[in-house]
Amino acid sequence: MTEFILNNTHIKTSEPAGMALLDFIRKKRHLTGMKLVCKEGECGACTVLVGNEQGDKIVYQSMTSCIMPLANAQGKHIVTIEGLNMDKLTPVQEAMVATNGTQCGFCTPGFVVSLTGALLSGQSISESYILENIDGNICRCTGYKSIERAAKSIYESLNGSTKMSIADLVQQGYIPAYFEDILSRLNKIPQPATIAESANMRVGGGTDLYVQKPYKMYAADVLPLYDNPALKTIEIIDNQCIFGASMTMGDLYRSELFNQALPHSEYVFKLLSSTQIRNMATIGGNLINASPIGDFTIWLLSLDSEIVLNNKGSRRTLQLKYFYLDYKKMDLQPGEILEQIRFDIPPANAHVHFEKVSQRKYLDIAGVNSGSWIELAADNTITTIHLSAGGVGPIPMYLHKTCGYLQGKVMNEATLEAAIEVLNDEVSPISDARGSAQYKRLLLRQLFLAHFLQIDPEIFQLQKLIKM
Repeated sequence: MTEFILNNTHIKTSEPAGMALLDFIRKKRHLTGMKLVCKEGECGACTVLVGNEQGDKIVYQSMTSCIMPLANAQGKHIVTIEGLNMDKLTPVQEAMVATNGTQCGFCTPGFVVSLTGALLSGQSISESYILENIDGNICRCTGYKSIERAAKSIYESLNGSTKMSIADLVQQGYIPAYFEDILSRLNKIPQPATIAESANMRVGGGTDLYVQKPYKMYAADVLPLYDNPALKTIEIIDNQCIFGASMTMGDLYRSELFNQALPHSEYVFKLLSSTQIRNMATIGGNLINASPIGDFTIWLLSLDSEIVLNNKGSRRTLQLKYFYLDYKKMDLQPGEILEQIRFDIPPANAHVHFEKVSQRKYLDIAGVNSGSWIELAADNTITTIHLSAGGVGPIPMYLHKTCGYLQGKVMNEATLEAAIEVLNDEVSPISDARGSAQYKRLLLRQLFLAHFLQIDPEIFQLQKLIKM
């Protein structure tokens, strides 16, 4: 039984927990404002707001309902465009009309929900932040400029307010009055289980499983790990950043502790996915997916992370670089779940970097990606180095041989040229839809050099090393 609030209606349903939330909304509740388009979480036409109790308030996040398990709605407030509609247009809807932000209208409900979600997120509101919240919404008609003007108009309508409470938003007509009672109503609904015991299939955010295996997922006996409180913590202890496997990319993106551990990492999150997907995708799911091009996996490998695996209270710790054995095969024993991820916080003099190449710069699957952690002595001797790469082998790769070669050597042209030969021998890309094996080798070479270029672009002659 799944229990939650859909707009202003209390829902108890025995529909399969693996059913996609959008299918439940459209087919079982006959609310058709949210559109079924890509079924892969890419277009944002099915965006809903997911309100979650956090202490004495509710925080709302936008998510794509087409790849969200119904089970993940447990104890939440789910808001569709119908749940925002009132007798008159809200200021967000008025802004879309006034700026000609809609043409065919198919994508419009998703944009309105995402724009409203920016005001309900509990984050500091700016014009750029409102725009950021529609980075996962696609429109084929307007060219976006009119929608950007709508976002600017919404920001200006706030009259300088940088944070809005639910009471403020109700009073100013942005959301219906029933929102003010949602917290007390959610308090009466059981929250997700704290301990994962057994199920046909354990699911985090579902952002890949529902793309790859949608029909299998709908019929699966799903046990959600997405909002497991025991797996959703973050702390810094003894210069280690330690966080639970159910933390989402969005959780880490907004976490002060994570940003303390890895300053200036904001650009990485924006390379990884849209706001909606960041709010759904769990770090544990990214690691257990074992995709050879999993962006967060590659990033964590370059931080020389370790993981904690739990089998009903029996725990073991393993370095992430030894976790992947072969394609989609891991050192994961029967009954174990991924509980925790840890990495040492890089010192201030460390150069930590992440790069990816994809058909689109943002919101796309990597063709090749790579991460690095490099520390240098005063004479440019490499004292610490961790390198990782994705898309160039059957597993997410920690580049053991290349790191071993570079450790203790002086960073210069000759060293890097020789290291590229070691790198080429270490990887084994294949030709597929994302490019030929030769092309992937070239990409990895360029990303490898980019890690060193961001340290000091003038330390060697670029044209001597980057060859086409």
